[in-house]
Amino acid sequence: MKVSHLVKQAKKDNKEALLQLIMADQDAYYRLAYAYMGNEHDAMDAMEDMIVTLYEKIDQLQKSEAFYSWSKTILVNRCKTLLRKKGRFSPLEDEQEEALAAFTDDNPYHHTESELDMHTLLSHLNAPQREAIELRYVHDFPYQTIADMTGVPLGTVKSRISQGLHKLKAMIGGNRYENDRGEITGV
Repeated sequence: MKVSHLVKQAKKDNKEALLQLIMADQDAYYRLAYAYMGNEHDAMDAMEDMIVTLYEKIDQLQKSEAFYSWSKTILVNRCKTLLRKKGRFSPLEDEQEEALAAFTDDNPYHHTESELDMHTLLSHLNAPQREAIELRYVHDFPYQTIADMTGVPLGTVKSRISQGLHKLKAMIGGNRYENDRGEITGV
């Protein structure tokens, strides 16, 4: 069924329509929640909170076609709220250990060595850069959606991504094949 039709039905208190919208993209919601929360239980709690919020605020959604970006913004906000309540914002040196802990068997989305390497690399970035890069390249959100989700200007999102990618590139020796103008040479 079409998203706009389901949103209209959900706005008329049709819980089944709202559930259909959520179930259609459930894996993306779970991956996003898991990326923030770090474990299945907390990710599911965040998703439950998101569903309640969606049900309560669906009538505030202006454009039906924006349902998925709007709902994922709500999910990110719920994750951040839950993390604040749990006091789980930790210093950067602890984040590398947490990044490695995220690759346990209870995470069905992180089992390969390359994913572990990428997560370890990302753990060296500051939290805003890591968040922006993960939302852009892991979850494939457009820049404007990331800006809306994080509550920062579009230029700030682009800057965080650019600076984070520059740091990552320097860490893995990405400049060795570039000349001083940034052009790729002698690969």
